[in-house]
Amino acid sequence: MTNLIELPYLSFGHVRLKKKKEKKKEKKKKMKKKKKKKKEKKEKKEEKKKKMKKKKKKKKKKEKKEKKKMKKKKGEKKKEKNKKMKKKKGAEKKKEKKKKMKTKKKKEEENIQHIQLQFQSG
Repeated sequence: MTNLIELPYLSFGHVRLKKKKEKKKEKKKKMKKKKKKKKEKKEKKEEKKKKMKKKKKKKKKKEKKEKKKMKKKKGEKKKEKNKKMKKKKGAEKKKEKKKKMKTKKKKEEENIQHIQLQFQSG
């Protein structure tokens, strides 16, 4: 009789142990899954970060290129402006020179006339 009573206890203890083991296994499985998920999330985050960094780098490169282009354009515009100004100045100088030559010629002619008048009257 005592044998019969001990037996269910034993089997019950065995089931309890089994359940405990299964629970532990399940917990372990869950933790593994959680860890895997966490790892995947982290990797995804890293990938996103990498992508963003690449995008930022590309954007920076593009901006730098654009800046360079603008600088070049500005430089060319300045060169063009300087060229025009030089041309303008050169034209003005030519005009001025012409004017001076005209006045010089006029003065010389007046002097010649004056001398001729003196000879005629003298």
